[in-house]
Amino acid sequence: MSAPDDKAAQLTAIEESGWGQPYVFLQPHNISFWVYLVGIGGGALTMLRYFGASGTFYTPALAGGVLLFGLYLIPWLLLLRHHNRFTAQPAGLLATGFLWGGIAATFWIALPANGALLEIWSKLGGTTFGSAWGAGLTAPINEEWGKALGLVLLIGLAPRLIRSAYDGFIIGAFIGLGFQVFEDVLYVYNGAAAQYGTDQLGTSLQVFLIRGAAGIVSHALFSAIFCAGLMWVLGRTRGERNVLRGVLTMLAAMLFHFAWDDMTGLSGDGPAAAVLPFVIAAVELAALFYVLRHAAAQERAWTRALLTPELATGVVDEPLLDAVSGLHRDRKGYRKLLHSRRTARHRVEAAGDLARELARAGGRESAGVVHARGELLRLQGKSQAPRG
Repeated sequence: MSAPDDKAAQLTAIEESGWGQPYVFLQPHNISFWVYLVGIGGGALTMLRYFGASGTFYTPALAGGVLLFGLYLIPWLLLLRHHNRFTAQPAGLLATGFLWGGIAATFWIALPANGALLEIWSKLGGTTFGSAWGAGLTAPINEEWGKALGLVLLIGLAPRLIRSAYDGFIIGAFIGLGFQVFEDVLYVYNGAAAQYGTDQLGTSLQVFLIRGAAGIVSHALFSAIFCAGLMWVLGRTRGERNVLRGVLTMLAAMLFHFAWDDMTGLSGDGPAAAVLPFVIAAVELAALFYVLRHAAAQERAWTRALLTPELATGVVDEPLLDAVSGLHRDRKGYRKLLHSRRTARHRVEAAGDLARELARAGGRESAGVVHARGELLRLQGKSQAPRG
């Protein structure tokens, strides 16, 4: 394309993606803001009632759970930060989603709704049926939709920022991570209560090891897949709506949740019980990467459009453009081209920074754009020429 066409495509990408738009949480004239506050407030009250006066007695267990799962958050946040590398969402928006998942979805929605639905399954199918299959028939409905409600509310709060399936994937992962961590602390408390308060720190560590290992293919994964599917159904950006793919993706997330919660019912007492968790985990991870690859397609296109005008300036070349806006194989090819993993990583990150600054500036020149462009040129051993 010509330079004017490249510039027009860049401005279109900025407009469609909403990249660079600010996030404001306090919106008293927005109904989504008040529904969010009701959910958080209701969840907080339910949480206080649940722990109640006995929470003081189980302070060692709760403190241990909060500390262990707080540390558990660190690698998760680093991983999600890595994947939030295209049209990166503001930290405040991600924190808003995390708190919805941890407080509202867990305590306001899932805790009372799960108890009610579990009783219904036991009444319909009997105690044995309810024990074997109730959790898997309950949690995928109440919990996945409860978490997804957070994404819907965030769309109401930040409609310009949440546009693509990839946005749903990343925000869904944060919502699911919040649910996962708060639920795990709840499991620590319940475990200590089941042991009548004996060896509370040991109980915290035991729950941490079991739930932490299982958490790799738990709520963060379920919600990332489910919310990406929901965004495909909603189709909030041009050409991305795919209702069939979205519905199937959401059903897949619910099926994974069902299989994980009803592992015992599916495997029975035979040798399959030892193998099935690993089989399910492998299938879930394969599905996760499949959804991630397809959800990021729009983001990669936007990133390419943002940086294409820089080809004419010599700041970005074709191999670097392919690497920063492409797939893993493109980044791998760029590393081979430069014969240095570190150099390639730094240049790709610098190109991503330039794309972000261009979006923030609306495609115009700014101090941030000049600095990012200069940093990329420095990494390439070039000097920055003045722009007329």
